[in-house]
Amino acid sequence: MGELPPSSPLLLHRDDSALLIVDVQEKLLPAISHRHLAWNIRRLIDGARLMQVPMAVTEQYPQGLGSTVSELRDRLIGVPTYEKVDFSGARCQGLLESFSDAGVHKLLVTGIEAHVCVLQTTLDAICEGYQVYICVDAVGSRSPLDAEIAIRRMESSGAYVTTTEATLFEWCRQAGTAEFKSISALVKEHPPN
Repeated sequence: MGELPPSSPLLLHRDDSALLIVDVQEKLLPAISHRHLAWNIRRLIDGARLMQVPMAVTEQYPQGLGSTVSELRDRLIGVPTYEKVDFSGARCQGLLESFSDAGVHKLLVTGIEAHVCVLQTTLDAICEGYQVYICVDAVGSRSPLDAEIAIRRMESSGAYVTTTEATLFEWCRQAGTAEFKSISALVKEHPPN
């Protein structure tokens, strides 16, 4: 049997991508219309840990908006957290550089709000040469219309849209491994009521 051809460079690979969690904070999350956003981000965090995908977190003015919500924060011990007042997480000193130093050139962006911090982070990261993937079931805004328009704008600006399940399987790459069994378990989880 011959060697397999290389996979598409458009797929997310665990060795060249990172997970960026934008502003999923205590005072912001309750106002977001997407009710399974934190659950999907939690599954992505678990998958990223399993696949050794680098991660980073941003927090917008945590003195006023609180920390990252506890259901995620408890899983993010040891993950760099960048406090910011600028809406774009890409402007946090050292954030993009840390990914670049790790050989990352693809960012999977999740978080809130889609039309403010997620949008501005995405557009700035694209301008810095990153391939950006928006996990549409792991971003949200207070208004569903704002989220929809932001996703359309990011896509028309060069970002790729994807979902939590698609990402987990792209990081995993193949069936029949112990990692696949763990990823399958994450995919089969039922959303909270």
